[in-house]
Amino acid sequence: MQEEARALDNSIISDIILNVRISKILIKMRMSLQNDRYTYRITWSDEDEEYIGLCAEFPSMSWLARTPESALHGIRKAVAEAVIDMRNKNESPPLPLSSRSYSGKFVVRVPPEIHRELAIKAAEEGVSLNRLVSAKLSDL
Repeated sequence: MQEEARALDNSIISDIILNVRISKILIKMRMSLQNDRYTYRITWSDEDEEYIGLCAEFPSMSWLARTPESALHGIRKAVAEAVIDMRNKNESPPLPLSSRSYSGKFVVRVPPEIHRELAIKAAEEGVSLNRLVSAKLSDL
């Protein structure tokens, strides 16, 4: 009877340890998924003769690698480590660009000559200045 109780206790302890391990894995996965919401770009660097991994939300970070895949892996790992470090210091990591809300409005300052040219062009086309500039920006 005591051996059965010990075996049951050991089984329960094993299940608890397994659940703790699974929980740690799930936490890491959630962190990875959150980091995946960041905006990454991989581009070739002529100067370094390697691919460079960049993250828009962390403009001071980059990762050089021989392949685009390695550059992406490297920058994602660096971002994940930065997020963990920031949280450990009670700092808030930046919100991913994809999670931010945008009003659709922003102010652009241009030289008066360009403002005049755009206003004339808008009048000639029979549209508002806003619509003309929005259409031009859409072509980017």
